[in-house]
Amino acid sequence: MKMFVGLGNPGAKYAQNRHNVGFMAVDQIAADHGFAPWRAKFQGQVSEGRLGTDKIVLLKPETFMNLSGQSVGEAMRFYKLDSTDITVFHDEIDLAPAKVRLKAGGGHAGHNGLRSIHQHIGPHYDRVRMGVGHPGHKDAVPGYVLRDFAKADAEWLDDVLRGLSDGAVALAQGDGPRALNAVALRVAPARSSTTTPKAKPASAPDPDPPAADTRSALQKLADKFRQ
Repeated sequence: MKMFVGLGNPGAKYAQNRHNVGFMAVDQIAADHGFAPWRAKFQGQVSEGRLGTDKIVLLKPETFMNLSGQSVGEAMRFYKLDSTDITVFHDEIDLAPAKVRLKAGGGHAGHNGLRSIHQHIGPHYDRVRMGVGHPGHKDAVPGYVLRDFAKADAEWLDDVLRGLSDGAVALAQGDGPRALNAVALRVAPARSSTTTPKAKPASAPDPDPPAADTRSALQKLADKFRQ
């Protein structure tokens, strides 16, 4: 069994915030893969299902972001999981919008949700880092992540969420490259191999072609000796 944790803040006020993209990701997985209805447990919302042959628990902590580790730790102990069985989906300001990267272990880089999880289960868990961009100055970060995604972000955000859902089985199997490839196919789909290449422009005609030589062979010979 493995657990996928989406980070965010509970309530309609925060539902479309950049900080809530982790909630959005696990919601997409639950909807696409036929998981059980969400139910309240472990100071959060839980849904259970399967990705391929793997049993997966989805968790959305409702303790607010800064206390996410309380919910994660409680669920981990209940299911008797190791921290390495847990994958956390979270917003990442150090990645450009639509970029997704995977990371195993390491620091929390100042992310308050990850900081709390570190405190409760340690640093040895996997992360799906979902790029939301940076406001340009560190003092602007809190307000930036707690604002809704812009309308212009809707298309790439939908592609990323669907791509992560497409790659969820691979992620559960530990195949990170295949999971990321599923995202890439949504965000930047490959060109069709049946696309007809553009025809090369025809060479321009010679503007002043040489005149045809109409002399007879005898005239040519005579002219040669006159030169």
